[in-house]
Amino acid sequence: MVQRRGLGKGLGALIPGAEDPPRGLREISLSELEANPFQPRKHFDRSALEALAETIRAHGVLTPVVVRRTEEGYQIVAGERRIRAARLAGLSTIPAVVREATDGQALEMALVENLQREDLNPVESAEAYQRLIDEFGLGHEAIATRVGRDRSTVANALRLLRLPRKILEDVAGGALSEGHARAILGLERPADQLKARDEILRRHLTVRATEALVRRLREPRPSTGGIRPGTDPNLAALEDRLRTALGSKVRIVKAERGGVLEVGFFSDEDLTRLVDLIAGDR
Repeated sequence: MVQRRGLGKGLGALIPGAEDPPRGLREISLSELEANPFQPRKHFDRSALEALAETIRAHGVLTPVVVRRTEEGYQIVAGERRIRAARLAGLSTIPAVVREATDGQALEMALVENLQREDLNPVESAEAYQRLIDEFGLGHEAIATRVGRDRSTVANALRLLRLPRKILEDVAGGALSEGHARAILGLERPADQLKARDEILRRHLTVRATEALVRRLREPRPSTGGIRPGTDPNLAALEDRLRTALGSKVRIVKAERGGVLEVGFFSDEDLTRLVDLIAGDR
């Protein structure tokens, strides 16, 4: 069995010695620090930064940041929120530990630190996972191991990126919850997804009400009205429940005895997600 690194243990699993008083601790000028291009977090709440700045003014920076050397100075690896708050507090230097780190390790450290503090919104987490896939060739299992999450959690987060950019912006900004977004994924066409989004915002729908809306939007609209000819309403209702639960196409075909349950999937990773859901391996 693969031993996963627990998030509750801090960055010690990634940065040797990070749990103990750091060796080589030094004060680094804030003017020497450049942003981490692999920083997964894009939204920094101004009021939260101001509150942290007040704490820093009173007590200083209690936890050193982690940086790596560059040709022109240092690049932030972990601790950008503290650095921003230190600047707001009027500090000119900040305690830092210098570590050797590749680009992949820098992204991993930034991701894990933010996940530990639950600082990333769902879209930022999904985009960070996608970067680990695109830029460093990691699979879902490898990502899950590194960040201390279940594989199905990673797969479900990545599914959000199938949504139109406007909906992702709503989720990142807090106008829609992750639960709303997952319900909207039950619709296949972007036009229907955006239609649901507009209705949710207009009527301030709950996640449960959104699921009901998605079911209505998925219903076929025959010109004669009513249910499609030959469709058992009871089976249609069961298909509807399964589509909502699994977030995939579902078809029930009855035979004289028994029948067949068909569940569609979009990729090998999506198949793994469905197996995890059905088998209860969340």
